[in-house]
Amino acid sequence: MNWEEIYKSKLVSVEEAISSIKEGDKIVTGFACGEPFGIERALEENYENFKNVEIISMLTLGDSPWVRPEMKDHFRLNCLFASPSNRKAISNGICEFTTSHFYEIPDIIENYIKPRVSIVMVSPPDEHGYVSFGTTVDYTKGTTDYCEVVIAQVNKYMPRTFGNSIKHVRDFTYFVEIDEPLPEVKDVEITETEMKIGKYCASLINDGDCLQLGIGGIPNAVCAQLWEKKDLGLHSELVGDGVVDLLEAGVINNSKKQSKAGRTVLGAAFGSSKLNKYLNNNPSVEFHPIDYVNNPSIIARNDNVVSINSCLQVDLLGQVVSDTVGLNQFSAVGGQVDFVRGATMSKNGKSIIAMPSTAKKGLISRIVPIITEGSAVTTPRNDVNYVVTEYGIAQLKGKTLKERAKALIKIAHPRFRPHLIIEYIKRFNDEPFTKEELNQQADVIKENFVVDIKNKLNLDTE
Repeated sequence: MNWEEIYKSKLVSVEEAISSIKEGDKIVTGFACGEPFGIERALEENYENFKNVEIISMLTLGDSPWVRPEMKDHFRLNCLFASPSNRKAISNGICEFTTSHFYEIPDIIENYIKPRVSIVMVSPPDEHGYVSFGTTVDYTKGTTDYCEVVIAQVNKYMPRTFGNSIKHVRDFTYFVEIDEPLPEVKDVEITETEMKIGKYCASLINDGDCLQLGIGGIPNAVCAQLWEKKDLGLHSELVGDGVVDLLEAGVINNSKKQSKAGRTVLGAAFGSSKLNKYLNNNPSVEFHPIDYVNNPSIIARNDNVVSINSCLQVDLLGQVVSDTVGLNQFSAVGGQVDFVRGATMSKNGKSIIAMPSTAKKGLISRIVPIITEGSAVTTPRNDVNYVVTEYGIAQLKGKTLKERAKALIKIAHPRFRPHLIIEYIKRFNDEPFTKEELNQQADVIKENFVVDIKNKLNLDTE
């Protein structure tokens, strides 16, 4: 049979496709912008026909129906990334959570979790019978190599991407045609704080550097500061809309990369139709499985790698907490440690942890004497190089414990520096600053305090 005949022989209704799922099955699904919602809706609507089925997935941009009370004994969710719709369920023990560095997840799924069924989303086949995994190659494509049953939602809205992102129709069990726009992660307005952080991060980036950026306000703020740079590269587990204009203008052209020169390398993309349009049929962008993109030794093949990641909390030793808030799972380790270590291994590489100095509208400091009880350390202190807030840059590599703590106090929000200084003295039995430095800190703290009070009273701060 030619590929068209093969495809037609495997094209079925969604009901027929999901009827192949058995009691006790483990199902791995695509995530984020590549989550096969059309097939998942059919599972949800027919949940009473299934028993003791485990869903394995990462970040969802939609609902998590598997954690609803009526799903008990029918479906249960095993997350590799906590999402807003399932964080509470994880904390309550309704939903399972499996932790892992991102680059290890393909191995974790295949050799430890061992699903029988894979449900993915792909583009329509091309003239040679190949479909593309589009925006989400990551761990998703690899599942089709070993799962006994592979069900693909064929969606005309899925961009066709290049690299190691295609597979022939013969390699699937069933196809279900369901066209629906991909979920979008639209940019939000960059805050003043994020812009300050972006400027400090951009000051650490040189012409010809190879970047890992991620998504969100801080990566977008960094992108906004890069227009004067030249010949930047991009090798990142995921990106958002912020990189598109830089790529189209040639600011990011990948010309100085030692590996995949001239090519942007990604594992996934979280953006809007703007990003998807740029990615579609674009041979300058390669998508690869995450055990390639996020492997530190692969990352380090490029010189001058600069990784930029965010976090929730940093203590005075430089320990970074990015995925938990106390005992509660907030997100996941993701690729932070992968790229911190890859950048460290890269010749002249730099890893940056960037964050606002406060959380909860300024009520709490992200720089703390001791991390919150129950929180898990995401990036160990020995791996951390630069920490950036809107108040500056703390370089920690090669520093003593005292020097680390002093550097972090200087970039903490002034409102919280007195407490941090007191805790420093308790910990080290030493004064953190000279009398002159302490006077400078006092002036900054006093000035900030006055501005805070005036703001709260709605007074003119000029």
